[in-house]
Amino acid sequence: MRITPHISAAEGDIAEAILLPGDPLRAKFIAETFLEDAREVTSVRGMLGFTGTYKGMSVSTMGTGMGIPSASIYITELIRFYGVKRLVRVGSCGGLTADVPMRGIILASGACTDSMVNRARYGGWDFAAVADYGLLSATAGAAHAAGLEVHVGNVHSSDSFYNPVPNALEIWQRMNVLAVEMEAAGLYGIAAEEGARAMCVLTVSDHLVAAEETTSDERERTFGDMVTLALEGLFADAN
Repeated sequence: MRITPHISAAEGDIAEAILLPGDPLRAKFIAETFLEDAREVTSVRGMLGFTGTYKGMSVSTMGTGMGIPSASIYITELIRFYGVKRLVRVGSCGGLTADVPMRGIILASGACTDSMVNRARYGGWDFAAVADYGLLSATAGAAHAAGLEVHVGNVHSSDSFYNPVPNALEIWQRMNVLAVEMEAAGLYGIAAEEGARAMCVLTVSDHLVAAEETTSDERERTFGDMVTLALEGLFADAN
């Protein structure tokens, strides 16, 4: 039974809480590594989605693709047609400040952007794209309980991976933006419009200031820390 053009899950197959990596293979990794009794519920266009449990809590995970346009399709359909209420993006980002090191974890309290999507939904004005405070607080609390250092602040959601603005880095740094990624502002805008709750947990996989990159092994280990933190935040928020 297909409810939307892009998600082939049947009604009731997707939990009210979901983790959203960009890469569908990372969704598969999350399901196989962190969830119990996980099963595949959608695979349209190779965008894999799974549902299982974490500490008895029903949780789904699904890829969104890269960038706000791709992510917006899945996020909108998940909320409108599948009843998803809590959405947490788990992804990589480029570090912009020495205060946040390689493999550092960022909780994106807000998302600046060069995209026009939120202006389009907000009458041409600037919309403050922010995380849900309850989810943010619960996740920060889970990090503290685990002794895990996290950094809380603004990120920049770019429409261009290869940014054509020559002084973009200087602008972001002047405004104390912690990192650059490609989906958070879109997620926060849709969640606000649709009455859902959202936040982003990000791992610095490369550093634009230090000119460093993580190895594939390092990314996998740090990605695991981020996913565990996101799940613990969802669990704490629900309890």
